Amino acid sequence: QVQPVESGGGLVQAGGSLRLSCAASGNIFGIDTVGWYRQAPGKQRELVAHISFSGITWYRDSVKGRFTISRDNAKNTVYLQMNSLNPEDTAVYYCNTPFNLRTWGQGTQVTVSS
Repeated sequence: QVQPVESGGGLVQAGGSLRLSCAASGNIFGIDTVGWYRQAPGKQRELVAHISFSGITWYRDSVKGRFTISRDNAKNTVYLQMNSLNPEDTAVYYCNTPFNLRTWGQGTQVTVSS
């Protein structure tokens, strides 16, 4: 199955920023809502934010005001701008379609040092 490809992770100091990208070949997202998830060591994967095809967004409380999700439908790409990062944001970040889950990609590691 076609998988999304996440990129943009890295090591950043607390207070820093990163921009993640999720590229979907073959327009696998279509008109589906697309979300960013994260999984920290020893914890369950959690949904961080999602965006509908028309641009309606949702964020979990812990990232509101710091993270911004966006999408470019023409490029089949979804972004996650992460600002004011803190060590609790350290995790592997994945993208998927929360209401129609597909095969998971490899994810991209985000590490925030204190």
